[in-house]
Amino acid sequence: MAGAVTVFSKEDVKRPKHSTEHPVVQWLLIGLALLFLALVVLLPLASVFVEALRKGVGVYIDALTEPDALSALKLTLIVALIAVPANTIFGVAAAWAISKFKFRGKNFLITLIDLPFAVSPVIAGLIYMLMFGAQGFFGPWLSDNGIQIMFAVPGIVLATIFVTVPFVARELIPLMQAQGVQEEEAASVLGAKGWSIFWRVTLPNIKWGLLYGVILSNARAMGEFGAVSVVSGHIRGQTNTLPLHVEILYNEYQFSASFAVASLLVMLAVVTLIVKAIVERKSSSH
Repeated sequence: MAGAVTVFSKEDVKRPKHSTEHPVVQWLLIGLALLFLALVVLLPLASVFVEALRKGVGVYIDALTEPDALSALKLTLIVALIAVPANTIFGVAAAWAISKFKFRGKNFLITLIDLPFAVSPVIAGLIYMLMFGAQGFFGPWLSDNGIQIMFAVPGIVLATIFVTVPFVARELIPLMQAQGVQEEEAASVLGAKGWSIFWRVTLPNIKWGLLYGVILSNARAMGEFGAVSVVSGHIRGQTNTLPLHVEILYNEYQFSASFAVASLLVMLAVVTLIVKAIVERKSSSH
């Protein structure tokens, strides 16, 4: 009848009426997903801690507190503390430019940002060796001026920045594009200037997405192996990050020590995931 009004109950609103799967199928799919994750993710991670503690807590603590392990941990944190802020600044600037302005080469810039996703980290390390190695393009000049980039901290930082470039920018670009420029334009009409608009209008709108991108970038920076392995030189106690230290211990058949250091990386990853989940919950609530 024309003009009739359909009334929905609370149950109709809360529960979708067009569920195409039988409950048995739903539980079967959920069970398969959990079984797959248990076999591929949970059991291997649990085995890391089992192997790490196989020879006792004393051996486990000694493996984490010996000088080379502490040096690797320190270097890993230093690299992350340099690479993540650098990519945060770049990511915000790139996302702001791409989402707020029209200019030639925008698509090319986006492609460059995505490039580290497509290029193998090992290739990234080789690229820096080609540029800054002893036989590279800038190698002779760097050697003549006493500047060492490869097999030193600067090379590790550069390689880590390369592989973590996309995370902050790629998190912010779609978010800022969806928000548009209306609020910034309104603030400009009211007399606000560039930095004031950013701090008072743009940043509050993107803060959760920004934090999410920083967390992902930090996780990748601390766990990067391929690119860092090429440029580090594997100098024990000097240029080994935690992933490289794990590899060296394992190759030397120090299995308990290698799994102990690996468990430290796992714990750092778990902390990162917990922070990530909190940020996602905050972001969805806003």
